[in-house]
Amino acid sequence: MHFPVELAHAAGALPVIIQEAEDPITDGEGAVFSFYCGYNRSVADQALKGRLKFLDAIMFGDHCVQLLGTADIIRWHDPELPIVFEQPVSSLDMDWAFDETRSVYVKLKEDVEELLGARITDDALKASISLFNRNRQLIRKIYEMRVAGTTDLSARQMQHIIKSSMVMDRQEHTGLLERLVEAIEARPASRRQGMPVYLSGHLCQAPKLELLDMIESTGTVVVGDDLYHGYRFISTDIDEEDDPMTALANWYLRKNEKVPCPTRADGDADWDEFLVRDMRRTGAEGLIVLVAKFCEPHMYYFPEIQERCRREGIPMLKLETEHDSMPMEAFKTRLETFVEVARRRRRHEKPESKQERSHAQC
Repeated sequence: MHFPVELAHAAGALPVIIQEAEDPITDGEGAVFSFYCGYNRSVADQALKGRLKFLDAIMFGDHCVQLLGTADIIRWHDPELPIVFEQPVSSLDMDWAFDETRSVYVKLKEDVEELLGARITDDALKASISLFNRNRQLIRKIYEMRVAGTTDLSARQMQHIIKSSMVMDRQEHTGLLERLVEAIEARPASRRQGMPVYLSGHLCQAPKLELLDMIESTGTVVVGDDLYHGYRFISTDIDEEDDPMTALANWYLRKNEKVPCPTRADGDADWDEFLVRDMRRTGAEGLIVLVAKFCEPHMYYFPEIQERCRREGIPMLKLETEHDSMPMEAFKTRLETFVEVARRRRRHEKPESKQERSHAQC
C-alpha cells in the first residue's frame, strides 16, 4: 500500500498492483494459515498456480504480518522471482520518521535500479510524479462530482476506475480519464436517488462488485469512501517542486493526514474523527464498514469507530467479508434493516416533508 510506484515507472517499468483473483482459492488454501485474509490466500494461490510469472519482480511492504508469510511462500515456490522488501517506518509521528523514510526510499530506489538495470534520474522521477499526480487529480475530480451530484457513477463504476489505474499504463489511463471527465461535464447533471452512505474499510483488496451492487440496491447511494480501491488510493499528491526523494518521503508521511491508515502508528491521526468529518463533507447519513475477515489492523480500530458512531448517533453497519463465501442473503437482510432503521431515525430527527408524508401514505 505504501510503495511509491513512481520509482518503478521512472525506471521504465510498468508498476502493477496485484489484485485478488475472482476464482476459488485451491492451491493457496494449504500453503498459508487458514486465518490469513482472503487477499493473502489469493495472492499465494496465484503464485502457486504460476499466474504471477509475467512479473519481473514483486515488492512487498511490512504493512501486514500476514503479508510476510505470503512473501515467504512465493520465495519458496519460485526462488527465481526477485522479491524486493520495503520497510518504511510505521511510527509516523517520531522525530526521526522523515529521515528514516527517506533513507528507506533511497535504498529502494537503488534496489529497483539494480533489478531493472536502469538508472532513475531526478528528471525521470519528476516526470513520473507529475503524471501520477495528474492521474490522481482527475479521479479526485470525479469524486468531487459525485459529492456535488453532477455524476451518477455507481460504487461499481468507481471501483473500475480505481482498479484500472492500478494495473494500466498510467499515461494511457490518464488520457481515458480526461475523456471521461469531459463526457461527464458535457451531459446534464444527474443524481441518483437513495439514502447517502459512506463505505469504510477493505485496506488491501477490492470489495466484491456484487456486494457493492447489493448495497446500492437496498435504497442507498454511496457518496464517499476511504477504501484502498477508492479514495484512500488517490488521496495524496507528491510535491513536484521538491527534491524527488524528499518529496516521496513527505508523501508517505502526509498520506496519513489525508486518510488515516490503521497499519501505521500516528498519535496525530484519528480514524473515527476522520470518518465523522468526511461523512459530514459528503452528506452521508449512514456508515457501512466492510471488514475483510482476519484483517487485524482494521479489527483493532473497529471498536473505536463503533463507539464514535454510537456517540454521534450515526447509523453504522459492519459487514465481515470473505473471499470464497459470503452470506449474501443474510447481508441483504441486514442492509435492508440498516436502511430502514436509518430512515426512521432521520424521520425522527427531521420533521417529514409534505412529499415524504405523501409517499408514506401511498
